[in-house]
Amino acid sequence: MTIELYIDEANDYAQDIGAPVLHPHVSVIHYDEVGAIRHTMNRFNCYGIFLQQEFPEGLAYGIGTYHERPRAGASAEMGNGSLIALSPGQIGGKLDDGTRRQYHGWVLLFDHLFIQGTAIEQKLDSYQFFSYLANEALILTPEEKDVLSQLMSNLRRELATQTQSYGHDDIIRGYMLLILDYCNRFYQRQYRQMVAEGSDVLSRFQQVLTDYYAHGRQRKNGLPSVKYCASELCLSPGYFSDIIREALGESPKDYIRGFVVMRAKNLILSGKTIDRVAEELGFEYPQHFTRMFKNATGQTPRQFFDSQRKK
Repeated sequence: MTIELYIDEANDYAQDIGAPVLHPHVSVIHYDEVGAIRHTMNRFNCYGIFLQQEFPEGLAYGIGTYHERPRAGASAEMGNGSLIALSPGQIGGKLDDGTRRQYHGWVLLFDHLFIQGTAIEQKLDSYQFFSYLANEALILTPEEKDVLSQLMSNLRRELATQTQSYGHDDIIRGYMLLILDYCNRFYQRQYRQMVAEGSDVLSRFQQVLTDYYAHGRQRKNGLPSVKYCASELCLSPGYFSDIIREALGESPKDYIRGFVVMRAKNLILSGKTIDRVAEELGFEYPQHFTRMFKNATGQTPRQFFDSQRKK
């Protein structure tokens, strides 16, 4: 992937698109006022919040391609907007294709140096939208979008004041903390909706596993992984794991193991040899299959077969 812009500091992006620089460590950009801009593939070494009416098609974001999850009950023409978050080390954007486009919304970028030792730094681990390395966006309601837009506007107004004003940086950090806390609240709202829709996620998860073996992918790739299943469902592994844990009380890895064990039992009872069962399930070595099966059931495959024959 070709990186066209390294956003090492908060204002690098503003300078690239011609937005005003208002603070050495914090940048707030209002796309509506910037005009049409070119696309760039960016590597971020600062934190970023992008609140937009719509994102470009094919946008690279986090671990893959940006995926906008339709909000339940929302029509396509509502256009409430979405929010994505980026943390240092992540890549996001779209390669410059020579076109320019007008976007609508806000961008907040800030350097880690500005939040060191503050309440924001202390709460970073709780802001999971930074830590998932996700490709799912936060889909906003009209009310949520208005709240964040107003806070962005207020923050930019404070950034534009004289730096010698009393409590200037503290007020800036206060607005930033409010924005991040509201983002967290709205992400938790979306997360609860996802959990409430968990039956759909579970049925699709089950289908992903079924299709994996139906298409013989285990012969090339081995056992299905959490990362693979999450990708097939257009979710990050972290987000996917949280949803499954909440819905089932167990991890996706445990669920996959249970699926494999159930499949193994059927193959064993069909009369296949242990070596053949291990091969058909995607184990590289039969002894690895035997160990997994015994850890899961308390019996070796042979013991399981014998116990079932006696019934």
